[in-house]
Amino acid sequence: MDLWQLNIFCKVIESESFSKAGNIVHLSQPTISSHIKDLEAHFECRLIDRLAKKAIPTKAGELLYEYARKLIALKEEAEAAMAAFHGNLKGRLVIGGSTIPGVYILPRMVGLFVETYPDVTTAIRIGDTEEIVADVAAGLLEVGVVGARTGLKQIHQEPLLADELCLIVPVDHPWAKRGEITLSMLKTAPFIIREAGSGTLKSIEKHLSQVSMSVAQLNIVAEMGSTAAVIQGIKGRIGISILSRIAVAEELAGGILAVVAVRGLSLKRHFYLTSHRRKTLSPLSLAFIEFLKGRITLWPDLSVD
Repeated sequence: MDLWQLNIFCKVIESESFSKAGNIVHLSQPTISSHIKDLEAHFECRLIDRLAKKAIPTKAGELLYEYARKLIALKEEAEAAMAAFHGNLKGRLVIGGSTIPGVYILPRMVGLFVETYPDVTTAIRIGDTEEIVADVAAGLLEVGVVGARTGLKQIHQEPLLADELCLIVPVDHPWAKRGEITLSMLKTAPFIIREAGSGTLKSIEKHLSQVSMSVAQLNIVAEMGSTAAVIQGIKGRIGISILSRIAVAEELAGGILAVVAVRGLSLKRHFYLTSHRRKTLSPLSLAFIEFLKGRITLWPDLSVD
């Protein structure tokens, strides 16, 4: 067993495919299969099952995957630290992001960072807030940006960027012309909600509780696992929802969707820079955090020098 084989194993699990993993690491499918067989021989158990044309980890495979991710992350951290010791900033940086930061903010910031430090390669791991925080707590990620605070004592969070959640409706919805509705009206409309663990959902729950209301009082007709799905649901007239203004900026500018105020309900929140309280960050992560804090003040016009 070596780290290269563990890296291949992780790529197979993450892509759910031997052939896709081969494309990622530039190896043939038979070579990928050979490396997996070597790992299975080493651990004396089956690690991956092929089910419905998908490569799915066995229970043993799931266990190994968690350790493999930690080992690979530690290797990358060591390489980055040694490069920094020699005065070079290079290596692989993996950043976690909940849906809104991961899809709408971090890609632009990472692009600017790589322009500044061309020897750095990056990856953005997207999940809901609970998943990203859990990965930071487990040492699988050094840095994450999420849409809600956590109660985990080992996690350090600081506000990074202000955001506003808005009630979003189709532009031809009767409420769009009103511009504002009451809380009692909000309870009546078909409502699309994000999945449990979503930072957006946590923020909605928090703000509704401040006006003595709960999510359970909404007329929930659908639960969706991503902001993009919720947006499509609103466009498809399934229902309305509360979403980040950042996420619907294009639809608002294009006159497809509209914002409706809810009287007495403030929906402002922050995205939080998230790291492990007791873990020393690598030089590469520290450099990215410093870069992020310096450039995020220019959002949304990140082209400004």
